[in-house]
Amino acid sequence: MEDQEAVSALGALAQEDRLAAFRLLMAAGPDGLPSGTVAERLDIKPTRMSFHLTTLERAGLLSSRRDGRHIHYAVDYGRMRRLLTFLMEDCCGNDPAVCCLQSEISSKPAGC
Repeated sequence: MEDQEAVSALGALAQEDRLAAFRLLMAAGPDGLPSGTVAERLDIKPTRMSFHLTTLERAGLLSSRRDGRHIHYAVDYGRMRRLLTFLMEDCCGNDPAVCCLQSEISSKPAGC
């Protein structure tokens, strides 16, 4: 991932409603959710949510597909992994004990 791509993605996430939508769509899995469902679950007006989802899509973090009158949004997991890799690739001189995130994500022992 290039620096400008990372800046675009991080800039898109740097807004409370967009971050909440991205996290909701992460949890929804590869099929994603219709934009109206995202707006409803986050209690955001549909037109405002549509603007935020479009911003995330332009940054490459989401993909969309039309299903009749509805637009379904889903996380581009490959792009998300590339962003996380970009952020972590030079972590602490590649010391796995410092860079390991498993203990932050799960209550299971990290083994790091």
